[in-house]
Amino acid sequence: MDFGYFTLSDNHYQNNRRTANEFVANILSEAVYAEEIGLNSAWIGEHHFSTLGVLSCPDLVLSNVAARTKRIRLAPAVCVLPLHHPIRVAEQWATLDLLSGGRVDFAAGRGYDRREYLPFKMSFEDNQAIFDEGLQIVRRLWASDEPISHHGAYYQFENVSITPKPIQRPLPAYVASFSKPSMELAGKLGCGLVVAPFAAAMTFGGLDEVARFYREACARHGNKPGRLMCSYFIHFANNDRELEAARARQIRYYQECVLAAFPSDPNNVPPSYRYFIGMVDRLKQVRPQDLTENSVLLGSPAQITDALKRVESIGFDEVILYFNVGLKPHAQVKDEMARFMEEVAPSFASVKGQQVAR
Repeated sequence: MDFGYFTLSDNHYQNNRRTANEFVANILSEAVYAEEIGLNSAWIGEHHFSTLGVLSCPDLVLSNVAARTKRIRLAPAVCVLPLHHPIRVAEQWATLDLLSGGRVDFAAGRGYDRREYLPFKMSFEDNQAIFDEGLQIVRRLWASDEPISHHGAYYQFENVSITPKPIQRPLPAYVASFSKPSMELAGKLGCGLVVAPFAAAMTFGGLDEVARFYREACARHGNKPGRLMCSYFIHFANNDRELEAARARQIRYYQECVLAAFPSDPNNVPPSYRYFIGMVDRLKQVRPQDLTENSVLLGSPAQITDALKRVESIGFDEVILYFNVGLKPHAQVKDEMARFMEEVAPSFASVKGQQVAR
């Protein structure tokens, strides 16, 4: 099982003195450091208008990472596809694949925050259908050596061929999913899948159920399952004081960043987001003792290793780790990244023997 660096650039906190510009600089530094210590990938989220996160252009940040690294995989986590025209998305990420020497993993999703849709004049209510159509267009443009035409419900064009073409043919594509319709789409298109364990626990019962549903969806459509990935918040804690502080940091993230972003009003939640209502209700009531491995890797290196071994046994190929959540200081983030590679990663065969540079 591989491991990667992951962030949603959460910075929407009360009395927060860290500026967006400072945090973006920290993220860039951490993503480059991820290669130095032997992590497999860097996954950077897309958020707009500081509603939750502050990094709106993962493609630009990752292009800078690409110029300063040689090996690490580069991925959005995720591209909020309905906010962009799929032709432009195909061009941008094919270009990054070329510039990076074929290191892009492309992940797309619908997002969940209506406030990000409104200024772009995109329909939040119809975003499932817009997403489905857009992702198929992106992949067709990458795959075809000839111009393609498209006449759909949301996009129409004639004889379009993008340049440059991606180096990877096919360019690896993932669907980020909290829901069964998105997992079904991943199975239909033969894409990999990225899930969040806390959402999987709340909507499916756990990661094992997610893995089973995804594999069944692939089988229904005659496709071989792609890579299966999940993201995890992570906090090292050596004693009760550190454990209490880590739990408080995580709960603050839920309360001050996540709750305002997730759909929750039964009167205006689109049908494809109805499951968020129960998720929000549970997050409003979350207590420190509720933060288990269903959502967070928390504790000693041995405890974190044991939890990840259970994820590996389900058949997940990669776990991307959210180190910098909850206003965790930049120096602490880098220390925990290095500590993970020194004290946890060697227990997993795919990363054994990689060098750690502090």
